[in-house]
Amino acid sequence: MARPRAATFDLQRATILQSAAQLFARHGYHHASMAQLAQACGVSKALLYHYYRDKEQILFDIADRYMGTLLDIVAQVRACRLAPEAHLRTLIARFMQTYRHAQAEHMVLVQDVKFLAAQRREQVLEKERAVVQAFARAIAAVKPRLKGRALEVPLAMILFGMINWTFTWLRPDGRMSYDDMAEVVAEIFLHGVSDTARTT
Repeated sequence: MARPRAATFDLQRATILQSAAQLFARHGYHHASMAQLAQACGVSKALLYHYYRDKEQILFDIADRYMGTLLDIVAQVRACRLAPEAHLRTLIARFMQTYRHAQAEHMVLVQDVKFLAAQRREQVLEKERAVVQAFARAIAAVKPRLKGRALEVPLAMILFGMINWTFTWLRPDGRMSYDDMAEVVAEIFLHGVSDTARTT
């Protein structure tokens, strides 16, 4: 009979994933060894193998759990049943808030998912597509004339282009907070730069 997991098993795994994400973000997946991961996590290499059988499993869990977090946000905002523009603004704000605290996970998602085996990579990409579709539907709800013109997804990708890398230059102690920037992005996307400039 299999030995039951300790009560701290999931907590320890989450700690490992957080440390591994930071290591992968700094050095890249291929340049980080299991020995380096163990050192970064403050555990022995043998104990690390108790929680994860290999480095790819760690990479998959980082990316898959991060995408699960983003999908949870989509579901939570949908459950609020907001008016279309408020819905889109809330999605932008919630994603920006998440990006602020998930720089490492976001970098791993962008730069290292390609190293996953095909089946695992597809599972992560399927969740990515679901997030893009959620934003595409939100955009179409605000601009109904876009329906049927195959523009929803390209516009969603433009929107992600505006927010996905803000954490690389937006400083929490700067003149604008992440909430401020989310509002600016929403205004630009919905109403254009000239209207935004008059209101900020």
